[in-house]
Amino acid sequence: MEKTVNQKAWLLVLPVLVLVAFSAIIPLMTVVNYSVQDTFGQNQFFWAGLDWFRDMLSSQRMWDALARQTAFSLIILAIEVPLGILVALNMPKRGISATVCLVLISLPLLIPWNVVGTIWQIFGRVDIGLLGYTLDLLGIEYNYTQGYYSAWSTLIVMDVWHWTSLVALLSYAGLQSIPDAYYQAAKIDQASRWAVFRYIELPKMTGVLTIAILLRFMDSFKIYTEPFVVTGGGPGNATTFLSIDLVKMALGQFDLGPAAAFSIMYFLVILAVSWVFYTVMTNLDKREGK
Repeated sequence: MEKTVNQKAWLLVLPVLVLVAFSAIIPLMTVVNYSVQDTFGQNQFFWAGLDWFRDMLSSQRMWDALARQTAFSLIILAIEVPLGILVALNMPKRGISATVCLVLISLPLLIPWNVVGTIWQIFGRVDIGLLGYTLDLLGIEYNYTQGYYSAWSTLIVMDVWHWTSLVALLSYAGLQSIPDAYYQAAKIDQASRWAVFRYIELPKMTGVLTIAILLRFMDSFKIYTEPFVVTGGGPGNATTFLSIDLVKMALGQFDLGPAAAFSIMYFLVILAVSWVFYTVMTNLDKREGK
């Protein structure tokens, strides 16, 4: 006797599919439509084919912005991942102190992006900001609106302050899932602290670290609000990342066709790098598990 499969459960997913269609698929199709056409206003469009994509691929402006964006993301990952792991390893495991630490370390994640940018914009000012004023008293030349290294340092420190908590919390969750029997066995074998981390804690954190690195890469690669509020992409084009350059092109210059082609390539780069990274990390995880 054949079993009857009830497909009515798919009706529960239908509202989500409709919502995704309106919030993602339809806007994406609109961008695709703009990327292959040209317009001079008054809702008149002219077929352009792949011209905008060719223009973007040959644009030195886009490649410069991509280089700045890649450098920023790599620096962020190189700092936040080890720092987040270090914080998680030194957090209390149980008791009220663990609860207090979790609450305190989560606070930066609750602050909206535009507020974070405003906080650091004020914090870094030489006239009223604590950071800028202190560095000025120490005789250190610092001006994030005019200095290349000052602008980059401010954005990097700001992002580390804002998002290291995410890596720390995910790493802490991975550590909490390790049974005490592993530590007891390591203690019996008189394993060093480094050996415990290398062969017990790190393998157990691989899964959550993969998620943390993916999230931080995708978020840092499309960062917009914080650098826009703090530096506006300056000084010059020093902090004009891909997202800021895209907004300038679409809204500032009203070049809808090139901006649409730019955004599609931007999306594909993030998707491709994330897929490659996830595949590599998944294979490494499987290899460690054997």
